[in-house]
Amino acid sequence: MNPFDLQRDAFGCWVLVLADGTRHSPITALRAYPVSAPHQGVALMDADGHELLWVPDLSALPPDLQTTLREALDEREFLPQILRLDTVSSWVTPSTWSVQTDRGATQFMLKGEEDIRRLTGTVLLINDANGVQYLIRDLAAMDKHSRKLLDRFL
Repeated sequence: MNPFDLQRDAFGCWVLVLADGTRHSPITALRAYPVSAPHQGVALMDADGHELLWVPDLSALPPDLQTTLREALDEREFLPQILRLDTVSSWVTPSTWSVQTDRGATQFMLKGEEDIRRLTGTVLLINDANGVQYLIRDLAAMDKHSRKLLDRFL
């Protein structure tokens, strides 16, 4: 039996149903560490921002509940992961970048080199001119062309 259930109500809001049958709606799912540990530490919060339930590890949940909880998380978060850099319009900023992400192909403008932050040795966070954040989870795993383009800005 699941330790809790996550459902949608008639209005499309997420409803948390605890093991004792208590229902809370609407709820929001939030990751504690979206970049460094995306599958660990998820809080289910009520409309007032109070934590109702803490999920220490998504992989410990049954597969159907994992899928539902990931759906709730994905609706709130938008952190596309850059898989490949195709082109960069200029070696100086501002420049337009054409990239392939886990959510499809896109273009964005990089205002300055300071908008590329190294979180760890291989993890980068890039802010575009519109405030959208892009993640490069493993710089070393990217193809040679992408690394060569990135090296010009790092």
